[in-house]
Amino acid sequence: MGTIVLYPSTFMGHLISMVELGKLIIKHHPSYTISILTLTSSFNTGSTTTYIRHISATVPAITFHHLPQIPLNLDAYPTSEAIGFDLIKRSVHNVAQALNTISPCALIIDLFCTSAMAATVSINVPVYYFITSGACCVVKLLYFPILDQIYEGSFRDMNKLIYSPGMPPIPSRDMPMPVLDRNSADYLNFLELSHYLPKSSGIIVNTFDSLEPKPIKAIRDGLCVEGQPTPPLYCIGPLLSDGGNDHHECLSWLDSQPNKSVVYLSFGSECMFSVDQLKDIANGLERSGHRFLWVIRSPPTTTKNEQFQLNSLLDLTKLLPDGFLCRTKDRGFVVKNWAPQVKVLSHESIGGFVTHCGWNSVLEATRAGVPMLAWPLYAEQRLNKIVMVEEMKLALPIDESDNGTVTSEEIEKRVRQLMESNEGKIVRDVLIKRKKDAARAMSDVCGSSRLALAKLVESWQPTVIH
Repeated sequence: MGTIVLYPSTFMGHLISMVELGKLIIKHHPSYTISILTLTSSFNTGSTTTYIRHISATVPAITFHHLPQIPLNLDAYPTSEAIGFDLIKRSVHNVAQALNTISPCALIIDLFCTSAMAATVSINVPVYYFITSGACCVVKLLYFPILDQIYEGSFRDMNKLIYSPGMPPIPSRDMPMPVLDRNSADYLNFLELSHYLPKSSGIIVNTFDSLEPKPIKAIRDGLCVEGQPTPPLYCIGPLLSDGGNDHHECLSWLDSQPNKSVVYLSFGSECMFSVDQLKDIANGLERSGHRFLWVIRSPPTTTKNEQFQLNSLLDLTKLLPDGFLCRTKDRGFVVKNWAPQVKVLSHESIGGFVTHCGWNSVLEATRAGVPMLAWPLYAEQRLNKIVMVEEMKLALPIDESDNGTVTSEEIEKRVRQLMESNEGKIVRDVLIKRKKDAARAMSDVCGSSRLALAKLVESWQPTVIH
């Protein structure tokens, strides 16, 4: 029936989510084909290249159209978001050429790819946004022009509670990191995005109705957009990778651990703790007395080019307290750089998850029924933490000290609370229910997410050329 073009940003998590969206479409509507536009970036190319090669070999209905590389001096940009926005803006002409070649039925873009709308003017292709965060983030994006008018100055300096439809009050300092500084390029980029989002043909979100009922209702009731209609909202999640077929050694270790006894710690592909923070985590885990599986990445480096390169030569003895690995060898397992998270969270030995509150991780834990400790680090994760703890009841909080770090005492306290206390049991009981809800939403009969996908595909029909 035609081709759907997907255009993700350069970040690995966004690419994986877009690929999973493509797989979902062709699984249930196999008459479509998927073409994914990829930007050849100066960072993270190793893991991206390997992943794309794997998908090309295993899912022939998904093809990749590689846009020409645009060299950038990464150290000239203040943030990774600024890199992504500028690279995409510089690629608009290349996107237009690709769309003219492919002639798609629809274009689905990442939230960083607003500038690609200009590439669709001459060919009249409907544009949909795919938001890889939750509906709570969509509320903030749609409502952002109103917040921009209400509040003067930077959120970072306000010390106020920020109110938005369908959301708990958010401390101004916990607004998404890219918009904390009113004078930054990131703030202006997200403000531009928030003006264009309502002009799209629809907003696709990786969530499900029963997970975020209040923000979803606020969006559908038109409470987040002023003076114009809100586009249709399609909640099609939880949309997640199946974890692949690779068997990691940590899975064999988990096989030997008691049921629900292991705390899993992983903080996303961009997290780089200082050596001091790694040692505080280690000391807290050791004193907690609980079993743990911990994924460690390299500490920060001096340039962004180095930051986006995985370091497989980590010397854990230099990063962790003296004797830590020896003292905890019978109840702990430390992994360098990466673990198969979907498989880990689905393992019966996992009893808790210390997470950076990235949305993919939140959904993976929800689908697996694993209670969480929320330790946000960047992007919209502080916002996610508040919603996870106060509204969804999926997590207990991990609190930072005044200098922005988390002490070993806090790590010990929260791990014990999650694994031993009544508060932890309450969160665990909620996750059992949400796990069932997630499965029901994606069910083949009448799940809310399956129905949303059908409506999305139906919206493409008038543009298909027979």
